[in-house]
Amino acid sequence: MIKKIAILSGDGVGDEITTQSLKVLNAIGKKFHHDFLYQEGLIGAIAIDNSGKPLPDDTLSICIDSDAILFGAIGDPKYDQDPCSKIRPEKGLLNIRRVLNIFCNIRPIMTYDALLKRSPLNTERVKGIDFLVYRELIGGIYFGDKGIYEDKKAYDYCFYSIEEIQRIGHIAFKAAIARHKKLTLVDKANVLETSRLWRETIQTMAKDYSNVEVDFLFIDNAAMQILLHPKNFDVILTDNMFGDILSDEASVISGSIGLSPSASIGDKNALFEPIHGSYYQAARKNIANPLASILSVAMMLDYFKLEKEAQLVRKAVYNSINYRKSSFDISYFYPIGTEEVGDFIVQELS
Repeated sequence: MIKKIAILSGDGVGDEITTQSLKVLNAIGKKFHHDFLYQEGLIGAIAIDNSGKPLPDDTLSICIDSDAILFGAIGDPKYDQDPCSKIRPEKGLLNIRRVLNIFCNIRPIMTYDALLKRSPLNTERVKGIDFLVYRELIGGIYFGDKGIYEDKKAYDYCFYSIEEIQRIGHIAFKAAIARHKKLTLVDKANVLETSRLWRETIQTMAKDYSNVEVDFLFIDNAAMQILLHPKNFDVILTDNMFGDILSDEASVISGSIGLSPSASIGDKNALFEPIHGSYYQAARKNIANPLASILSVAMMLDYFKLEKEAQLVRKAVYNSINYRKSSFDISYFYPIGTEEVGDFIVQELS
């Protein structure tokens, strides 16, 4: 198999963790005789520094021409600390999603037995957690019209169409069918018109998926239930902003945000990234956890329909955790560096 992959390392620790993921892809390619062809592009703060744009035209062209995108991290404290900045690194990622129509974000939430004590929740509550969050990615308040007027008033416009809800709804329903046949829609239908449209649309769609149990939670209740009864969830479906918040909340259950991968898919392209940020304070110190990025590679292999290869990567990650060949965030007493974690995974693959 030959696949073209756009490599967008981005900012902060992005370059270090992406380097480890490329080691893994190369090892998989060698073992199973696949050719992964890479093209690198700048995005985010580093792109602004070099070109004045968070998403340069040549980077976008690389992404359009690729079969998938491997993304590192985005963001820089100098922009985070300046709320009045007219140009922001995160705009680069939002533009990729919009231009490539990457509308469905998938975040798996699971725990590892060897790390149960690292979770902020008690062991019995988190043991065996395994659910997915499906977040709509290019609609809602993040992409609606926004502005400031009279210097004292601001607005953010939230918009959704039935078609936008249906296209991610079908994907989430099919995922539920392949799992435990339960789907939970998270909304705020008691207050928001957009949420009422979400609820009405999913209720109508549920008639075509009669073998899937569907329930509905308001966002505030869902945020509590994820911490109180996380094992009650199978597939969570929600809008852009609610999904952003809930998936970040759920990610800490595993014991480290450095373990959480994600896939963002559209009609013709897909982007794979760890959910943690640029973590600037750890940049170039060889301490960042590369496992979320490596697990994102496993999701990419699934997307390429290379399920055997994906499972092999996940097994290697499991072994690194089980044998405590891990970075300091999950291995306090005998941590190893970012590069060493990557090297261990490659050794396991071979």
